[in-house]
Amino acid sequence: MKDRLVLPAIGFLSLLVLVGVAFILLGRQPQVEGDYTFSSLPAVNAFLNGTSAVLLTTGYLFIRRKRVTGHKICMGTAFGVSCVFLVSYLVHHYQVGSVPFAGQGWIRPVYFTVLVSHICLAALIVPLALTTMYRALSARFDKHVKIARWTLPIWLYVSVSGVIVYVMLYQLYPPR
Repeated sequence: MKDRLVLPAIGFLSLLVLVGVAFILLGRQPQVEGDYTFSSLPAVNAFLNGTSAVLLTTGYLFIRRKRVTGHKICMGTAFGVSCVFLVSYLVHHYQVGSVPFAGQGWIRPVYFTVLVSHICLAALIVPLALTTMYRALSARFDKHVKIARWTLPIWLYVSVSGVIVYVMLYQLYPPR
């Protein structure tokens, strides 16, 4: 019975997040033309993504060793860190809009392949992570394990690829 209420709510919340991100990235011009070469938010976002990846990996290792409390703490913290990332990401892009990739040659298709896969899977991870967390918190561990087997690798990829996008965009080929 609860699933009938919670799962549509998760779907609605996921849709709101996706529409909000799309609106900020595609639907408006930035109010503040920020100098994104000096903004610290991209580095903060990369740090948050990296932290999430470490927490997810540690949480996975905890549950493999049957250390449930450590698993819960790591996964809950990873979820919180990812939420902070989302807010920071939205604030940054609200201020500066989309940041163009300055790399040329063979690196462009590499960058855009990583970026597009990152974006697509980031959209997918919102409902997956929310559903996985809901199933854990409602002690439906059989269903939690089934969805977590998909959620974890996708979430890890999104976290790690977010760091890779940051390094390529801001460190290797900084905007001009």
